[in-house]
Amino acid sequence: MKLLPISYATRNLGRSPGRMCLSIGGSMLVVLLVLASAGFVTGMQKSIVSSGNPRNMILMAAGSIESIERSEVAMQTSGILAASVSGLREVGGVEAISPEIHLAIPVSKVEPTNEENTGDLMVFRGVTPAAWLVHEDAQLEFGRLPEPGREEIILGRMAARSLGYEPAETAIGHRLWIGVEPVEVVGILSGSGSVIEGEAWIDLANLQVIAQRDSLSCVVLTRNEATPASIDSFAVRRLDLELVAIEETDYYASLAGFFRPIQWMVIITAILIAFGGIVGGLNTTYAAFASRVRELGTLQTLGYSRPAIMVSLVQESLLASAVGALIACGVGLLLIDGIAIRFSLGVFGIEIDTLVLAAALTTGLVLGVLGAIIPAWRCLRLPIPEALRTSI
Repeated sequence: MKLLPISYATRNLGRSPGRMCLSIGGSMLVVLLVLASAGFVTGMQKSIVSSGNPRNMILMAAGSIESIERSEVAMQTSGILAASVSGLREVGGVEAISPEIHLAIPVSKVEPTNEENTGDLMVFRGVTPAAWLVHEDAQLEFGRLPEPGREEIILGRMAARSLGYEPAETAIGHRLWIGVEPVEVVGILSGSGSVIEGEAWIDLANLQVIAQRDSLSCVVLTRNEATPASIDSFAVRRLDLELVAIEETDYYASLAGFFRPIQWMVIITAILIAFGGIVGGLNTTYAAFASRVRELGTLQTLGYSRPAIMVSLVQESLLASAVGALIACGVGLLLIDGIAIRFSLGVFGIEIDTLVLAAALTTGLVLGVLGAIIPAWRCLRLPIPEALRTSI
């Protein structure tokens, strides 16, 4: 089959600058949407999946296993656990048992004018120094640790970015308001992409005062020789504490399942809009090809077959779509990658990785092929004499 030179397709792109811009712009918008949607799903999934240590277990209130923030555990639970269960991890003679409070609280960068809770919700984790023994992925990236008794916090890297601090370490030294209570940011926390990066850590006693509660949300422990069954047995035996034990990885896996419908909703919305973009592209491409019916008939009289001409028309559409897809990928990497998104577990960042880029570029190429085949077939189905007589 004798094919037309690729230069024919490239020259035809410039014959109608307006239509070319529409084709490139349409492809760019569709690919940008796919890029943002896939980056949203990837960022949320990685944030949840990368959370949790397979040797960690969480003790929380029975009946609150779906939400750690609703859980209320007696303050003495961590002490009773240490005295009742052996085989827990120890570092320097200190057992890896972390009593914690998890609470979503409105946070403001400016001092409120009244006592009402204003600002954006942020997940606070009230901790003791033992938390660093349990959460091995948590690292103090910048600054220092809060001092007990002082109104100080450390922000997760993504939490700082969600408040407008870019880079995150510029938040150090600034004041935030939890209701009417001022706190100073003294450090930045990283957590290998886990949900910890979307939280604010504060001294446990300080958060108890701010939240006006005398109970914990949970107790997190790290096993050494102890088995999950022994921890379950402790929770079952102590009916007075009303506890349930769950492995940390299982807890975050259940949360991943909870958020999966949201992820599917985002994906389906992107697919529907991409389909709308293809339909719109069909109209634009058909208008461009229909004005060249006589030219296409002339090419057939010169010996080029209809499949060869269709290949050239698809190449033309592919070039425009590929340019739009590349522009969208550049815009996504510059403006969308890393955008902080708030959700109930804290904050995660849109992540545009190689798989997301590949999916976006593939969408752009598919858009170019599908957007050209049907209009090209409709224009080429005319007999040669009729095509040469057309006045379009």
